[in-house]
Formats: sequence, C-alpha cells, structure tokens
Amino acid sequence: MLYYRHLLYNKEKVYPILYGPFPILMLFSCLFRMKVSNIKEEIRRRLFFMVQTTFKHNPVTLLGNEVKVGDKAPDFTVLANDLSPVSLKDSEGKIRLFSVVPSLDTGVCDAQTRRFNEAAAELGDNVIIYTVSMDLPFAQKRWCGAAGIEAVQTVSDHREGSFGQAYGVLIESLRLLTRSIFVVDAQGTVTYVEYVPEATDHPNYEAAIEAVKALI
Repeated sequence: MLYYRHLLYNKEKVYPILYGPFPILMLFSCLFRMKVSNIKEEIRRRLFFMVQTTFKHNPVTLLGNEVKVGDKAPDFTVLANDLSPVSLKDSEGKIRLFSVVPSLDTGVCDAQTRRFNEAAAELGDNVIIYTVSMDLPFAQKRWCGAAGIEAVQTVSDHREGSFGQAYGVLIESLRLLTRSIFVVDAQGTVTYVEYVPEATDHPNYEAAIEAVKALI
C-alpha cells in the first residue's frame, strides 16, 4: 500500500510507464508470442508441404500435412450417411483405400466412385473402400441410391474438415477436398499415396488397386 500511495502521489513517475513506449512494446511482445506458433506452422507447411495442386488449372493452397508412404495413417472423424461418426480406428485390422473426391455430383468423381465400387468385389471382405468428400451425408446417401453404389462407403468431411486437414487435401479457398488416393494397411501404415496434380483429372486407378492387392 505504501508503494501504491507513493506512485499515486508521484504521478510524474507513473505516467511515463503507463503512457510511454513500454506498454506498447509489452503488447507487441505478447502478440508475437501468441502468433509465433502459427507463424512457425505456416513456414513449416510452406517449406515442407511439397504437393503442388491445381483446380481447373488454377493453383490452390492445401491445408494440413502431406502424408507420405511409410507414415502412420493419421486419425480423423467424418460422418457416415446416417450421421454417425467414423474414424480410422473403426476399421482397425482391415486394409483401407480412401478415394478422396471434391464432389460426387461431378463427372470425374462419379466415375471414380463407380470404378472403385466395381473393384471392391474382387478385393474381398478384408478391404474397406471409403469415398471421402465434402458433400452432405444426405446428398451422399441419395447419390449412392441413384447410382447403385453398395460396396463403397461414402463418408462426409463437411462438418470439421478433419480428414482434409489430417491428410493435407483440404483446399483452403474452396473448402473442397482435392482428388487423391490413400491406401492404409491392416497395421495402420500408409502404403500408397497419390495427390492428383490437377484436381479435375482422374487418379491412377490401376496403381491404387494393385497397391491394395499387394497387401492381401
């Protein structure tokens, strides 16, 4: 209290501290410490995320981390057609192929999902094929019913973008997923990756299917 009263009655000593450069410097210092982790992450992403993708031949920025062969498959949470959560752990012990598409309501995405639906019959029960998109679960269910898709599980990443960020496929400006393929073995290790350079092009279907067959 004595010190407080001393400062109170010696305003000439207090004002320079309150209104001088010190509070401003302290404020910038605090803001810098708060942002430095974000800055480091952005630098790391731009330096080490080497995937170059275009959408309709325009460069796009992908959010998240690039996934490479040999990596432990990142976990995620997406929604099934009935709105129940789906994660990587739900298919533990199975071989998984993730077919990632921007939207099922486009020609290439339609063809991609049909192609893997056909392949599912020859791959057996120990293989689960997921089609992941930002389409709403209701729209995915309606599309599957109209297209007669039964062997592929469509899941929606619209709520959190969890899969998109975990696998580095979320297009920042469009909030769509870029076209890509990931194969994960029964132990949870990524064994095949394709980030399609132009998101409106087809992926390499045969290479992805062969990568699954190699694990059976």
